[in-house]
Amino acid sequence: MKLIHQHCIHGAAALDPATIGARLLDLPEWQAEGGSIVRDYTFADDRATIAFVNAIAAMAEQQNHHPEMTVGYRRCRLAYTTHSAGGALSDNDFICAARADAIYVQGPGA
Repeated sequence: MKLIHQHCIHGAAALDPATIGARLLDLPEWQAEGGSIVRDYTFADDRATIAFVNAIAAMAEQQNHHPEMTVGYRRCRLAYTTHSAGGALSDNDFICAARADAIYVQGPGA
């Protein structure tokens, strides 16, 4: 099943390096950085940036898995890691990354 069709689970286990590498192949815009996966998004204007941030916040609440967000004018950086897995990466991080990409492509209102 594709990542975007999966749901986050409480207590997700940490992934091994080989699995992380395989998951990153499914999300080519994301990269591993300091124990997290990160991606930078750019937007036409500040209003589009904030609409994206609000859509990510709603998705994060729905999945009960929240990213670190760095928001600036026409840009947003998302970083995912799983605190309950000891700060390692879990499937939850990749599920939310795939969902964030879908929000970006389809638009926050989709």
